[in-house]
Amino acid sequence: MELDDSDDIEVVGEAGDGSEAVEACVQASPDVVLMDVRMPEMDGIEATRRIVEALPSVRVLMLTVSDEGDDLVDAVKAGAAGYLLKEMSISTIVSAVHSVAAGHSLVSPAMAAKLLAEFRALAARTGGPLASSIGTVSLTEREIMILDAMSKGGDNRQIATHLDVPERTVHNHVRNVLQKLQLHSRTEAVLYAVREGLIDP
Repeated sequence: MELDDSDDIEVVGEAGDGSEAVEACVQASPDVVLMDVRMPEMDGIEATRRIVEALPSVRVLMLTVSDEGDDLVDAVKAGAAGYLLKEMSISTIVSAVHSVAAGHSLVSPAMAAKLLAEFRALAARTGGPLASSIGTVSLTEREIMILDAMSKGGDNRQIATHLDVPERTVHNHVRNVLQKLQLHSRTEAVLYAVREGLIDP
């Protein structure tokens, strides 16, 4: 089973290296990009950073053999919306594409503990990988509630239903949180909130 065998997934382009991936995304403006970490010319993490900067609405899902904690953290910091290992079944990958497209952030279960461990270690050594650019940021009670709901995997529609507010309101809160924290992805925002003790992991 391939991705384009799915009735509601259309593969609009492929790339052999990071530079080609960035160029293909600019041309096709896809909803979701499957990106590897290890690629020639430009690695997947730098390609992700450039894609997210150029096309903020594009969701990048890392699909890689690398289970290195540093790669995972760098991918999240670059703006990746998810990180899965290639050992996943194609059906799981298809589900992940749908989930990421719907606004969820995903990390392979095998990598989730590594992600938090890496952030805790970095925080202990340096005050956190995000601290130098974020500093002290004041979030409202509602924004913290949004972060908590995001940490449970809710997309904007689900969060809106849970909080009994319009979906547009949730969208605005998420955008404000990312702007305040100077972050690119929901995953990174949730990790920041966990690290700072704003929400429970």
